[in-house]
Amino acid sequence: MSELPGMDTAKLRQFLVDRGVPVTGELIVELISGGRSNLTFTAHDDHSRWVVRRPPTGGLTPSAHDMNREWTVTNALQGTDVPVAGTVAFDKEGEILGAPFTVVEFVDGLVVRSADELKALSDDDVNRNLDGLVQALANLHAVDHQAVGLGEFGRPDGFVARQVKLWARQWEHVKTQELDDVATLHAALSESIPARSENSIVHGDFRVDNTILSADDPGVVKAVVDWEMSTLGDPLTDVALMCTYREPIFDEILGMKAAWTSDRYPPGADIAQRYATVSGRELSDWNFYLALANFKLGVIGEGITHRARSGSSAGAGADQAAAVTGEFMAAGLRAIKGKNN
Repeated sequence: MSELPGMDTAKLRQFLVDRGVPVTGELIVELISGGRSNLTFTAHDDHSRWVVRRPPTGGLTPSAHDMNREWTVTNALQGTDVPVAGTVAFDKEGEILGAPFTVVEFVDGLVVRSADELKALSDDDVNRNLDGLVQALANLHAVDHQAVGLGEFGRPDGFVARQVKLWARQWEHVKTQELDDVATLHAALSESIPARSENSIVHGDFRVDNTILSADDPGVVKAVVDWEMSTLGDPLTDVALMCTYREPIFDEILGMKAAWTSDRYPPGADIAQRYATVSGRELSDWNFYLALANFKLGVIGEGITHRARSGSSAGAGADQAAAVTGEFMAAGLRAIKGKNN
């Protein structure tokens, strides 16, 4: 059998053994997700099961696939109110698979990615699931990052201003087309930076399919996954992105009819209010955060198409993800103009 892209099973097995991880019998590796972001594999022997994550094999963009970041934050969150998988091993230098990768314990549970998978949940399940998701995000934002050893994890001061600059730079790395609205939205965001913002650990990519739920109760989040975009920053960027992911055009970026874009969940504005109630946090300058989230998603979609055209295994339909970039930029402009309404 040919080896999976980005994987070398024999080297992975030896890596685990060298780090004192018992491996009994043959190591079997399977690809869980190789589409839009980091490659995710399951690996199992006769007794144990793990999850291995590494960056895509081509078309990388700076900072977008940071495995060291993912490892650092999940290690620090062990034992907190934020559910994460147990950490096992980390190849920081990327010597084994040609890129850095993490190994964590396999968390058995329910992952709801598609609208079809969501059909298995009742309306009450969906409502309780949303409660669980919002609570998990609020719990993350409530963690004392200094107390868990993440005081140097990021630079929270000036975070949103740097985000605006970061995604503008990313655009220049990945653009496959010229869109006037990109520069217009970037300028509007730059002129509308909130004077004050709060600081917390932020996930950077929070929605239902980046969690593992209890198979018995989808209102229980057993693990939050996909931490490569996490840092210290403004918690409202997490909330706004979670809400913007609800837009139906996000299906084009994911390349599927997603669970999180389903109309069985309430509109993003309702989810934001639910978060505000649970967290006790005000949604100040909310239109700015919505505009920034749309800006980011437009660039992300563009990056998916960029990677596909660079030969990366970005998943079915990836070459078409940039088709909705303009819609996200237009939505961002509508949001930022609504700031003074």
